[in-house]
Amino acid sequence: MSQVTWRAGEELVRRVQLAAKQQGKSMNEYVTQVLDAATNPDLAGDEAAKVRERLQRAGLLWQGGSPRARPDPEAVAAARAAAGQGVPVSSLVAEERE
Repeated sequence: MSQVTWRAGEELVRRVQLAAKQQGKSMNEYVTQVLDAATNPDLAGDEAAKVRERLQRAGLLWQGGSPRARPDPEAVAAARAAAGQGVPVSSLVAEERE
């Protein structure tokens, strides 16, 4: 089992604590269930469905698969080749100081 440190604003933490308390759960148990509901499409049940719906409306629901497509290797190679072209920043700075 892993341990995660979470940083959040006081208002959000207060709402999470309240939601956990209302369900008779510890904050750790509640956050674990919310994150599981957000990322596990196989979960069934009314509470998980409510959480998934809220996350979907907020645009935060993970849909599975790769979060973004990998760039075309040829495009990456072309970008690398082009990146070495042009005037170095140090030359531009030196010109401004003259």
